[in-house]
Amino acid sequence: MIRSPLLEEFRNNKSRKYEIKDIVYHIVEFSGDQHGSRFIQQKLETATSDEKQLVFEEILPNCLQLMTDVFGNYVIQKFFEHGNQAQKTILAKHMEGHVLSLSLQMYGCRVVQKALEHVLIDQQAALIRELEGNVLKCVKDQNGNHVVQKAIERVPPQHIQFIIDTFKGQVYTLATHPYGCRVIQRMFEHCSDKQTNHLLDELHHCSAQLIQDQYGNYVIQHILEHGKPKDRELIISKVRGQCLPLSKHKFASNVVEKCVAFGCKNDRQALIDEVLQIRTDGTYSLMSMMKDQYANYVVQKMLDVVDGEQRELLVSKIKPHLPGLKKYTYGKHLINSK
Repeated sequence: MIRSPLLEEFRNNKSRKYEIKDIVYHIVEFSGDQHGSRFIQQKLETATSDEKQLVFEEILPNCLQLMTDVFGNYVIQKFFEHGNQAQKTILAKHMEGHVLSLSLQMYGCRVVQKALEHVLIDQQAALIRELEGNVLKCVKDQNGNHVVQKAIERVPPQHIQFIIDTFKGQVYTLATHPYGCRVIQRMFEHCSDKQTNHLLDELHHCSAQLIQDQYGNYVIQHILEHGKPKDRELIISKVRGQCLPLSKHKFASNVVEKCVAFGCKNDRQALIDEVLQIRTDGTYSLMSMMKDQYANYVVQKMLDVVDGEQRELLVSKIKPHLPGLKKYTYGKHLINSK
């Protein structure tokens, strides 16, 4: 890339103190340069309104190109943070008609997210509306999913109803997707019950599969931590009776831990009783769980959260086996933790 003499001088002369006015007519070029972009970003944080206007007038005709530029995107983002409302509105207006392509682009998606944080509600709604018909494409895209997450966090619920509507019949597919599982979690965090109830019902229909899925287990954990008691109980009911196999499962074991941590006292009691139940051969599940690479963490979690008689009972069952656990890598965790 051929640099102007001014940018060359700026990059090489570290002793000179530059101001915004020194780089007028070169602001776009500086924005696309690693050092120049950093200089403008820093200046914008403390710039006077006149200085900001200078920068603004120069970048505006090239703003779309800068939004998808590796260094330029940061200058645009800074403007959404430090510009005045009129400038933010005009910048966002230039994005109209391009929101989908920006959202799917590595740097553009950051600018869209920043815009959603700093523009007024009508404009938020207008920008995000452009994703209609392409919501699932965005959710499953490594860049676009962040825009959908930001919309769910920042845009008032009535303006993103079309996003929620797109998820109908798609909960299993999205919850088992590396990006979709994050979007679903944001939705349960930020949307109203009215918006999410039917999607929760959908989730409960497939929760047994999601518990064991490498991405779905995160959605289930999220509900156990942040969901309503009735939803928590529904999930725990799927774990009860399956505590041993699920605890030994790479992904499901995380869910069992959360059931132990966030279940009510009765749920916890039931899960612990289940692993202490004597089987026909005289053993009980707890014994094999202590030696298992995943299930030993569930046992630790049980020890962490129980108290009183339940704890004494657990400890009394674990203690006789401690000497034998020394030869198991995973058993050592338990010895060390207690």
